[in-house]
Amino acid sequence: MSELAPAIQARNLYAAYHRQVVLCDVSLSLPQGQWTAIVGPNGAGKSSLLNIVIGNLAPLRGEIRVLGESAESQRRAGSIAYMAQRENMEWDFPISVRETVMTGRYGLMRHDPLWQRLLPMRWSHPSHREAVEAALDAVDMADYASRPIGELSGGQKKRVLLARALAQQADILLLDEPLAGVDPPSEALILSTLERERRAGRTVIMVTHDLPSARRQADHVLLINRTVVGMGRPDDMLSDAMLARLATSSAPEPLAGGVRVAA
Repeated sequence: MSELAPAIQARNLYAAYHRQVVLCDVSLSLPQGQWTAIVGPNGAGKSSLLNIVIGNLAPLRGEIRVLGESAESQRRAGSIAYMAQRENMEWDFPISVRETVMTGRYGLMRHDPLWQRLLPMRWSHPSHREAVEAALDAVDMADYASRPIGELSGGQKKRVLLARALAQQADILLLDEPLAGVDPPSEALILSTLERERRAGRTVIMVTHDLPSARRQADHVLLINRTVVGMGRPDDMLSDAMLARLATSSAPEPLAGGVRVAA
């Protein structure tokens, strides 16, 4: 991991869903090894930015780089782990907590010999099993490892999804609203886990509406409302003046790549 390159750098980035622009001329630089909170109103493009990084959304124009290289190459290298706000999975499917977290290792398993990839998960390489157990310990879910995921509470499910991201052992953790809908004990545990990862040198980038947590935990705050409103220290970015500016700002009106920016 380069000591100089930003964790994520974007230049003149535009993106749209269904011909409506959601990111307009976004340029930013998020530092490595620190915790950045991304804050903005609903529909501001926060999740869209993460989706571009993980390859789920192609930009209309502009460039995004991860650790100084293309985002695609860093995805292939396993440098990025992602925790979605709403996971598209069947919670009633008969799969255990441990097996769910093991799915976070699938990208890394492609480097294993073919014969080993064909074996049941319980016979996978020890490095995969050790990473899964460490991730379960980190979120205090080891005692639930054999339990079906359908039996978990909402906060426990969030912790399992975080464990799946941790099991990837990636340099960058991207988290979309990891605190949404969780109980206070789970919130405290998630925050302490992410703080521990940051102290270990990992980059934490978290979309959040939880301003008190952003003030306490983050090193930097990025304010975004389809375009970048500001980035800096939490005390500066989360001031009343900056939050008022965030709420009233909007992306420029001119055409962008043939698609009109919505008002």
